Amino acid sequence: MGRIRVLVVDDHRIFAEALAAALAAESDVEVGAAGSAAAAERALERAAVEGRAFDVILIDADLGAESAAGARRTARPAADPLDAARRRPPAIVPAPRRPAPAPAGAPPAAVHPAAPPHPATPQYGAAPAPDGITLLARIRRNHPGLRAVVLATADDPHRAARALHAGATGWVAKESSLARLLSVIRGVLRDETHLPPALLTGVIRELTTARRDRTESERLVDTLTPREKQILRCMVAGLGRQAVAERLYLSPHTVRTHMQNVLGKLGVHSTLAAVAVARRAGISPSEPAAPTAAPSATTTTAPGAG
Repeated sequence: MGRIRVLVVDDHRIFAEALAAALAAESDVEVGAAGSAAAAERALERAAVEGRAFDVILIDADLGAESAAGARRTARPAADPLDAARRRPPAIVPAPRRPAPAPAGAPPAAVHPAAPPHPATPQYGAAPAPDGITLLARIRRNHPGLRAVVLATADDPHRAARALHAGATGWVAKESSLARLLSVIRGVLRDETHLPPALLTGVIRELTTARRDRTESERLVDTLTPREKQILRCMVAGLGRQAVAERLYLSPHTVRTHMQNVLGKLGVHSTLAAVAVARRAGISPSEPAAPTAAPSATTTTAPGAG
């Protein structure tokens, strides 16, 4: 085996550079480091173009978590108007004038109760950034030959199962020794899968549960008609009723009926829940229809004409 090219992806710069330096001390290892998902993807693309593709990527499971948390801490909820009113000094309001008596025989004036104040809804800034496992799934789609090892601060069977499903072949605790990490790197290059023994039972349980959920979801989806499956794929693609109608050349009323049938057969009460079932069953989003050429006009010549 020649030199092993490894890319370390971690947004803790000191950790990433220290780990890269430690790995580079090995005579057969060449290392690069990236501090974000975007930087990692750029490094992979550049290396592939230069003909020096990386063999293994080490990804922090919590990549981006701290920046997302910082964004949430920086964002402030919108001011509560009721709270602002409570802090204001009381205003001096003149006493209301007594209304003039109504003429005899006039109907009583209608009384409209005041609308209750709307509670303020906190508005937060950026949505949480995807974690390292999300990045891993995307990278594995674009670089299928790349081996991936997840670096984690804690052993979590659910996340480890997610990582395996995304294409990882190793899970290493950050507190592990360098010798252990090197052993995993060399192992995954031999197509081995490396998990800590303490995680094994939990991961198998998670994968079994996921398989059972997928089987049940597949059974439910199989009860749909071909047209209903088309509708479901459009729902997975995030299309609304009008957009589905335009894509499938149906009326919005017909699409609504099909959508109601889909929800009923899947045993759910919302589009979001139906999409979750479809995802578990492996249903892919509907692709936009290819544009078709308009039919050409034909000319009919009457018998005997010309």
